[in-house]
Amino acid sequence: MSGSEKLSSRRELYKTPFSRAYWAQAASEFKNLRVLVFAALMIALRVALKSVSIPVAANLRINVAFFINAYGAMVFGPVVAIAAAAISDTLGCILFPTGVYFFPFIFIEIAGSLIFALFFYRTEITALKVTLSRFCIDFFVNIVLNTPVMWLYYQMVLGKNYVLFDALRVVKNLVMFPIEAVLLTLFLRVVIPPTQKLGYVHSGAEQLRFTKKNVIFLAVMAAVGVAAVALYVALK
Repeated sequence: MSGSEKLSSRRELYKTPFSRAYWAQAASEFKNLRVLVFAALMIALRVALKSVSIPVAANLRINVAFFINAYGAMVFGPVVAIAAAAISDTLGCILFPTGVYFFPFIFIEIAGSLIFALFFYRTEITALKVTLSRFCIDFFVNIVLNTPVMWLYYQMVLGKNYVLFDALRVVKNLVMFPIEAVLLTLFLRVVIPPTQKLGYVHSGAEQLRFTKKNVIFLAVMAAVGVAAVALYVALK
C-alpha cells in the first residue's frame, strides 16, 4: 500500500481542522475513487434540488439542497468540497439559469460548503457543531459575504443601486437559522449510521442530541428572530 493509500485509509478523527495532518487527509480524498464517485452523486443531487424548497411561512422557504451540501462536505472534506461547490454552482447556472451568470456568486457557494466541511469532516459531530455551522453560514455567508457580492451584481450587471443593509434578508436569516439547525441535526442523525457502515464517515450520531444548553441557545436565537420580524414590520 502506498503512502497516499495509507493516509486515505486512516480512520482517526481530528479535534480541529488546524493541523497539517487534517489538510493532508482532506487533500488525499482526491485520490480516493469511492469518495470521488460519492462527490459526483452529491453534485448531481445539489444541482437537481437547487430549486426545490420547503415552505415554512410567507416568503420563508428552506432550500433542500443545503442538506445535501452538508452531507457531502461531511464525507469528502474541505478540499473536495471547494471543487464540488464550484462545479455544482456552474452546472446549476448552465442547466437551470435564473438570470445573468455572475461569477462572484461562486464564492458564496464555496464558502457554505467549506464551513460545513470544517465543522463535520473527520470529527465528532455534535448538535452544537451543527448549530454553529448553520449560524456561521446564515450570518457570515448569507449576510456578510453575500452583501458585497450582491452590491457588485447590482452595479455591474443590473446597473442599479443595492441597499447594503437589507433588513428583510437579515430578518429571514435570523428566523430560519434555528429551524434549519434543528432540521439538519435530525437529517444527519438519520444518514450518518448507514454512511458510517459503508465506511464513508468515522463519527457516529450518538452526540446529535440537543442538550439543555443547545435548546436554550436555539430558543434565544428564535426569540431574536421573532423580535427582528416584529421590529421590521413595525418600521416598514
